[in-house]
Amino acid sequence: MSHADPKNTRTLTAGGRECRYVPITDDARATDLPFALKVLLENLLRFEDERTVRRADIEALLDWDPKAEPTQEIAFRPARVLLQDFTGVPAVVDLAAMRDAMEALGGDPKKITPLQPAELVIDHSVQVDAHGNANAMNLNAELEYSRNRERYSFLKWGQQAFDTFKVVPPDTGIVHQVNLEYLARTVFVDDQAEGGCMAYPDTLVGTDSHTTMINGLGVLGWGVGGIEAEAAMLGQPISMLIPQVVGFRLTGKLAEGATATDLVLVIVETLRKKGVVGKFVEFFGDGLADLPLADRATIANMAPEYGATCGIFPIDDETLTYLRLTGRDAQHIEFIEAYAKAQGLWRNDNAPIARYTDMLELDLSTVEPSLAGPKRPQDRIPLSQAGAIISRHLDTMLKERESGADEPDDAERFAAEGGHTAVGVEHQAEEPHHTAIEMDGETFTLDHGDIVIAAITSCTNTSNPSVMLGAGLVARKAREAGLQVKPWVKTSLAPGSRVVTDYLEKSGLLPDLEALGFHVVGYGCTTCIGNSGPLPEPISEAIIKDDLIVSSVLSGNRNFEGRIHSEVQMNFLASPPLVVAYALAGRSNIDLYSDPIGENQQGEPVYLKDIWPTTQEVREAVASHVGASSFTSAYGDLYSGEERWRNLEAPQGQRFDWQEDSTYVRNPPYFEGMSMTPTPWNDVQGARVLALLGDSVTTDHISPAGSIAKDSPAGRYLESKGVKPADFNSYGSRRGNHEVMMRGTFANVRLRNLLAPGTQGGVTQHLPDGEQMSIYDAAMQYQAEDTPLIVIAGQEYGTGSSRDWAAKGTLLLGVKAVIVETFERIHRSNLVGMGVLPLQFLAGENAASHELTGRETYSITGVENGESREATVTAVADDGHRKTFAVRVRLDTPQEVDYFRHGGILPYVLRQLAASA
Repeated sequence: MSHADPKNTRTLTAGGRECRYVPITDDARATDLPFALKVLLENLLRFEDERTVRRADIEALLDWDPKAEPTQEIAFRPARVLLQDFTGVPAVVDLAAMRDAMEALGGDPKKITPLQPAELVIDHSVQVDAHGNANAMNLNAELEYSRNRERYSFLKWGQQAFDTFKVVPPDTGIVHQVNLEYLARTVFVDDQAEGGCMAYPDTLVGTDSHTTMINGLGVLGWGVGGIEAEAAMLGQPISMLIPQVVGFRLTGKLAEGATATDLVLVIVETLRKKGVVGKFVEFFGDGLADLPLADRATIANMAPEYGATCGIFPIDDETLTYLRLTGRDAQHIEFIEAYAKAQGLWRNDNAPIARYTDMLELDLSTVEPSLAGPKRPQDRIPLSQAGAIISRHLDTMLKERESGADEPDDAERFAAEGGHTAVGVEHQAEEPHHTAIEMDGETFTLDHGDIVIAAITSCTNTSNPSVMLGAGLVARKAREAGLQVKPWVKTSLAPGSRVVTDYLEKSGLLPDLEALGFHVVGYGCTTCIGNSGPLPEPISEAIIKDDLIVSSVLSGNRNFEGRIHSEVQMNFLASPPLVVAYALAGRSNIDLYSDPIGENQQGEPVYLKDIWPTTQEVREAVASHVGASSFTSAYGDLYSGEERWRNLEAPQGQRFDWQEDSTYVRNPPYFEGMSMTPTPWNDVQGARVLALLGDSVTTDHISPAGSIAKDSPAGRYLESKGVKPADFNSYGSRRGNHEVMMRGTFANVRLRNLLAPGTQGGVTQHLPDGEQMSIYDAAMQYQAEDTPLIVIAGQEYGTGSSRDWAAKGTLLLGVKAVIVETFERIHRSNLVGMGVLPLQFLAGENAASHELTGRETYSITGVENGESREATVTAVADDGHRKTFAVRVRLDTPQEVDYFRHGGILPYVLRQLAASA
């Protein structure tokens, strides 16, 4: 990384090397800053100059007022950028398009290249088509390559075209687990720095919201949209406000039977209630002494679920222990320890507590086994109450169905009982369905609440040996008792890295998992992002025929509507051992504390307590079978990949040769007709509402990642290009093609648009005629009529994945502005990055308080090219009645105003680079 040569440096000699560093605690004001702000301070001090980092910025950070609302903008330069293939392919597509645009503007295309390390892990494309047999992984890999050959070839082109861009091939692992186990440096040592070796904290941004997992290793980083990551790769600083920091003190230790998954579900529930969107969360306290690094990583991983920008842990002995365990260089580990202690970044429980905006506390011994669902990660359900609570959820859904009412799309009914259903329902569930299903020689019936997917998946938990070996021990004890997984349950094991398979094999537990159908199906995100593959045909037919409300249980981090599988309406997050237990039970509304999970060979009942391993058994398994050799073996030749990757042909050259007939990789339209001078923002007049939405609209609702329906606009487009439905693949895999993705925007089957009451999916009304049609078709008709569009929504708009296509698709549909009650951080940033104006109702106001129906015509005035803090919205009803109200303009920093004026980050960067030529 290039940076100014700091004048105030010291020399540190450790680990057999001598290196300079910028001291951050010379000023007494830095002593009691939170860990994360010390890392930001070092970053500012190292890059101090008059252009991007001013002395006033440094002083503002030193004088940080933890209680004040953030107002001070700073420029953060991460040391590296991390990508995965779903978000990484469109990022590389944009870079390739920018090279073409740079030449059109008269500049040097080679200027478009990452200026710092950028690493992409291909992990989002493997799907669980095959499962439950020894050949499942190979079959899924074959299908993965056949579906994604064009995308993978494109990424291999990018690897040779951009010098600092590396690609980790498919079937290696999940990006965040690979980052934790191999890529992360904790402390960077830059031998190429101006003036000689320079040491500084490892920092990053990533194009996936769960980039925060690396916070568990003391590395500051978070998820950003792909467009913001591209700007960072091209040398642009990340513009941010100095954040508020919430301290979270952990005390005690986990009780017998509780897992890291249970702990993180409690933390998610607690912090969502507290409200930490846009804030840093920093964990401290003597409870860290007994909290393994893998548990910390689990907590950090789910920062997006509790709404924080990051969830960071300090560097301590446990950090170094993990680095040794994962086979990192011993001398570098010695240097990390010396650097962290010299910089005041080492955990010290005896030191005064840092200045925090607010503080919470949790006694780890109070954590009990839990799961979360059926639609949101923060809706925690204690396992001791799960049978009754899930039955009540099910009864509520059935009652709503019978009454014909739209299912609520916010969380009001989860208000009581610690976030659980608040609806007192005396309704009895429908009579069980007795349609006989015959499959694999067995005959059975399927009913509401039955579990049809049980998946051990996701970086959140498969990175943790304790819960993975715990799942293996549950499988062993169940196998010894003669228990079997119910025949209607689709089982899968998708480890986050090959390390997991290695220690499961060494422990002898993999055969036990396989005996219950948990065969390895691949190394990738799979079910957690909706790549769960098709359900067996008889199961799918029964669900559709009897309109069944069935369930999934997975060891993932997200369970939003329509995400896991379009036919599965209830989805529950749980630890890997609980996933195995629920697969054995076969239904989600069982009381696992009281009801038997099955019968042994003698016909005697077997309960969960009979097959649940003790903490000591799990610890012994980890100590005996998890070692450095597993990690060094798995990561010995990271970038070479298997034979399929090595034999994959790829284009060569500095500019990409776009193929007009491609349905995967297309030259996007963002730079068409672009000049060196940006077009000023004009007030919006005569706009129509494309979608009027409620609360908790996720980026999955806006831009789904899963399957493409044949009768959807995207499906019709692909068929028009000669693509058979069997080869549609997923929305996530086609993010390099804007034609597919704009048709997929707002296409989630669970989206509820209040402009089209009684419907579900990407449906709206074209106004003023009121004709009902798909959102895409309506948007195209509005474009033909030269009618601008807006979207109106409620609270927590854009929660979930850092999905830049949720903003890109919104732009391409012709949406000029989005007006909501509250935004989630990353999506608001992405909207700015694409030149879509984010507007927020004033406190206490919303669409309902202004009596908006969405049928009005709208004007937006007073934006003043992004300069104004407030704008005026006027809505005119069909009868001429006018409603005028003020909204906040959510361009939060001067840098964001600049991006907005240029029509987004990428045009801004392109003009800057072209001008410098």
